[in-house]
Amino acid sequence: MITETGVEVELLGKDGNAFFILGTVKKALEEAGYEAEEISEWHTEATAGDYNHLLRVVMETVVVL
Repeated sequence: MITETGVEVELLGKDGNAFFILGTVKKALEEAGYEAEEISEWHTEATAGDYNHLLRVVMETVVVL
């Protein structure tokens, strides 16, 4: 799974909807050059639990601004 990428994603003050967060982080990872398979694995892990799990995985993956 993708972790600690250093990719910066502005989420603070934005829509807290899980789909918005997933889409925003996915787009940032794509723009940073991560492969579709890596992103798919990340997405599977991020959605494997509840909303708090999603946030934890996001915070482990990107720098949230």
